[in-house]
Amino acid sequence: MAEFEILVLPGDGIGPEVTAEGVRALEAIGARFGHDFRTSEELVGGACIDAHGIAILPETIEVAERADAVLWGAVGGPKWDDPRASVRPEQGLLALRSSLGLWANLRPVTVDPALIDSSTLKPEVLRGVDILVIRELTSGIYFGRPQERRRTMEGRRAAVDSMTYNEDEIARVAHLGFQLARARRGRVTSVDKANILETSRLWREVVEEVRPEYPDVELEHVLVDAAAMHLIRRPADFDVVITSNLFGDILTDEASMLAGSLGMLPSASLGEVREDGRGRGLYEPIHGSAPDIAGQGVANPLAMFLCTAMLLRHSCGLEAEAQALEAAVAAAIGDGLRTADIAATGEAGLSTREMAEAVLERLAG
Repeated sequence: MAEFEILVLPGDGIGPEVTAEGVRALEAIGARFGHDFRTSEELVGGACIDAHGIAILPETIEVAERADAVLWGAVGGPKWDDPRASVRPEQGLLALRSSLGLWANLRPVTVDPALIDSSTLKPEVLRGVDILVIRELTSGIYFGRPQERRRTMEGRRAAVDSMTYNEDEIARVAHLGFQLARARRGRVTSVDKANILETSRLWREVVEEVRPEYPDVELEHVLVDAAAMHLIRRPADFDVVITSNLFGDILTDEASMLAGSLGMLPSASLGEVREDGRGRGLYEPIHGSAPDIAGQGVANPLAMFLCTAMLLRHSCGLEAEAQALEAAVAAAIGDGLRTADIAATGEAGLSTREMAEAVLERLAG
């Protein structure tokens, strides 16, 4: 029997609702396949600010460093949205990514044929969409310094954010993109803004330096504004996309609409991978805290289930178990079950718990 330590950080908004279902999925996998998933839970984000005055406790980061994986809900909400605040919920996530060295964010974007009508795009545009976006996660404009408020010589308010990359940070993302593309359709799209930004010109230069090591993989460079357009115009042409922290954050939210809803997309934040192919990771759905529906029991749990499958695959080395959970999600969708965000117009949709029960029933066989 394999044993795993999983830290659960529910956070704010719908985070606690969906992480609870992720924990139930781990329990169901453990019961079916004979594994022991030991979970512990801590505060993070706005909930931690309210309790302790900071977005994440140092002790929580220490627990994360000892765990096999972190299952993350979401953080933030109107209560903590004051732009003048020195402590913000998102600081907990940034601190955890930095402390754990989680430099690569993997966001798969696929369109289930049964959900093709849930998107606002035409079905013929969506057929065949299977994209893996690799977003650099621990550098760029979110971490660059200086990052501060200032006063001009005339006493006017000003602010500065710094976008900084070095060649090693870019190269490791490029290597990962080329390596993963080899196991897919053999195409990498590197997204930058090289016509304007010096950091993007370095990005493109380093990607080109890495390219000769992967002669079997096709590479194209696309400016971020063009990439945003092509994600809507010809999304099926993309295979693996590599890009910076800021651009990846924006483009993957756009890409979520290909799948019909933010509630359908998981992500995995990974660092160094050991020789056995496993590595510590943080797994989070990209839908955010959705404060407008928090506490109503209507949030879509499917992204969290798919996050849990990624956790099983990348941090636990349990490929068969990951596929079993993904198959259960696909079966529930194939049987016509929907939450409100992916239901047809005029249909109420299932509750969070009802959809979760449907998946777990299919997982149990």
